[in-house]
Amino acid sequence: MGRPSTFSQELGLAICEKLVEGLSLRTICLADDMPAVSTVMLWLTKHKEFSEQYAHAREAQADTLADEMLDIADDASNDWMERPENKGGGWELNGDHVQRSRLRLDTRKWIAAKLKPKKYGDKVETTHKGDIEAPIMITATDSRL
Repeated sequence: MGRPSTFSQELGLAICEKLVEGLSLRTICLADDMPAVSTVMLWLTKHKEFSEQYAHAREAQADTLADEMLDIADDASNDWMERPENKGGGWELNGDHVQRSRLRLDTRKWIAAKLKPKKYGDKVETTHKGDIEAPIMITATDSRL
């Protein structure tokens, strides 16, 4: 049997559930029982209900990524490694693991901010200070003179 190319509500729901679990669409679609990424993208344009479910799943995925960030940040299990006796013994920092953890955190943080910017994005605050009775005046000038 080939990969599914016909939309069904059950298949759409299975895709959304895996998104909420934190899997990427690309990873989901690598499974033999899942459609290709291009097929899912086509379904998003053709099936409004699936498109809405997908959007909600992506928002929920941001919360899953935030939970994963806590787990990654709290896991120090491979941060230190035992040095061989011929190199003096003892323990040394496993810089590769620390850097990989930082990359994993930064990647999830960036994706979560894009998926759910109001909750995980950088807060940008714009304020206008000035006299409400004397608003800012904009004057057009002709720069050719």
